[in-house]
Amino acid sequence: MRFSILIMFVTLFVIDASNAETWRGLEVAPENRCSPFDRKSQYPYPQSVEDEIVRSMGGKVYGPYTGRYFKTDSETDIEHIVSVSEGHDSGLCKATPEVRIAFATDPLNLTLAAPNVNRCGAGGKCGYDGGEWLPERNKCWFSHSVVAVRKKYGLTIDRAEATSLEEVMSNCSSFEMVFEDIHTEQMDFAASGASNPLERYDTNNNGKITCAEARSHGITPVKRGHPAYEFMYDRDGDGIVCE
Repeated sequence: MRFSILIMFVTLFVIDASNAETWRGLEVAPENRCSPFDRKSQYPYPQSVEDEIVRSMGGKVYGPYTGRYFKTDSETDIEHIVSVSEGHDSGLCKATPEVRIAFATDPLNLTLAAPNVNRCGAGGKCGYDGGEWLPERNKCWFSHSVVAVRKKYGLTIDRAEATSLEEVMSNCSSFEMVFEDIHTEQMDFAASGASNPLERYDTNNNGKITCAEARSHGITPVKRGHPAYEFMYDRDGDGIVCE
C-alpha cells in the first residue's frame, strides 16, 4: 500500500515545457535565500489586519489550526499561513518591497492562532512549511490555502512540502474552513440536569476534574467551551485536555 501511494505522488510531479518540475501548477524547487531576510523591515503589517481576519470569519475569534475559540483577538497572534520567511526563501527574496508588503498583508494568507501554536516551541508552527508542520484541525483548508498563496505570488514549493500536502489534499472532500461546534457539549450538559460541572463530573468531590474522571463519563478529549474544561488543567494551553 505504501509503495502504491509513493507511485501516485511521483506521477503528480511533471516536467513542463521549460524543463521545470511542477506540482499542482507550482514549480518544485529547493528553498533559496537569494537575499538577506528581515521580517520587520521587509514584511511589515499593521495590527489592524487582525480585525479584518475576525470579520472574514463572521466575527468569530477563532483559531482554525486547533478549533479553539477566543474571547478577544488580544489572546491570538496574526498567523501567516505561508510564513514570511518561507515566502522569502521561495521567491520573494527577488521581489519588490511593494510585493513583499502585499504578501504580508494579504487576507488570503492570514489567519489567527494562539501564541503557543504560532510561535516557536513544542508543537509550534514557528515558520515551518507544510512538509515540516501540519495543523491538528483544518488540514484540508490549510493545504489548499498554501497552494493558493504560492500560486498568487509565483512562489516555488519544495518536494517534501508538495508530497506532504498532496497526501492531505488527495483525501479531501472540501477545502472550506471548518468551525468546531462549541455548543453541542454545552447543550448536552444542560440536558443532564446538573447545576454545575463538579456536580456531574467531580467523582471524588475535591473541587477539580481529572482526566480519569472525564474518561469515566465519556467526555474526553475535553475542549475549551465544554463546561468541565474550566475545572481541568490544560498543561500546554492549547484548549484541549485529556487528548
